[in-house]
Amino acid sequence: MTAEAKQKIQLALALAIAVTAIRAGYIVYERYSERAEEAAQANKKALPLNPDDYVVPRKLYPYDLKSAKQLTRQPVWVREGYHHTYYPYDPTRGRSDFSREAGLLLPLQKLQIKDVVTDAAPHSAHTQQIMAVFEQEGKPFALSIGSVTGNNYSIYSDDFFFIEDPHELYKHWPPDIWGAIDQHQVKLGMNELQVDFALGMGVLDHSGDSAVKTAHYANGGKPLNVTYRNGKAAEIRPGG
Repeated sequence: MTAEAKQKIQLALALAIAVTAIRAGYIVYERYSERAEEAAQANKKALPLNPDDYVVPRKLYPYDLKSAKQLTRQPVWVREGYHHTYYPYDPTRGRSDFSREAGLLLPLQKLQIKDVVTDAAPHSAHTQQIMAVFEQEGKPFALSIGSVTGNNYSIYSDDFFFIEDPHELYKHWPPDIWGAIDQHQVKLGMNELQVDFALGMGVLDHSGDSAVKTAHYANGGKPLNVTYRNGKAAEIRPGG
């Protein structure tokens, strides 16, 4: 084979390799463009970010009686209404009357905790209740926020109370929403958290459709059923 023929073959091979490389690069680019377009379309369809998810309420993390007394340093607001029972309290004897339920704390009820004390637990010789003492209409009451057995404390006040004003924590909510919450009313378009703040503890029905669900609220003796569609109150009906 002559040198000229070898040179022609080498040029042909180089050209073939270049064409193949260009085609492979185009295929990669085309696939990347398709994936980028699919991602862009998916982002358009995705639900907008919920500002509520960025609210992180401050907690006290109490681990004994002394640290639990931090509750007295600022007002607290009830996280879950119609869920926590409180009892008459005798400050002279330092005893709660567990034989008489005084009532249930209201949704977002504001309290000023006067003291945190231990009290003899009913039906237990070894466990004591940790009680948060407060006043309502000039009368002393107490509710259990945990228990202690020996040196083992279980305190749940961070689950019971906000120690920051929820109006400030969720100040991005419109005034009409907060107006309904403060009146313990629910309106169409509220999200689940807003309804919980207005009506207190609810019980969800189990449903196969994650976009549609119904919650039942005792609402302090005025039961309501709320159906949510895509996280918003779509139907409000009297409960039975």
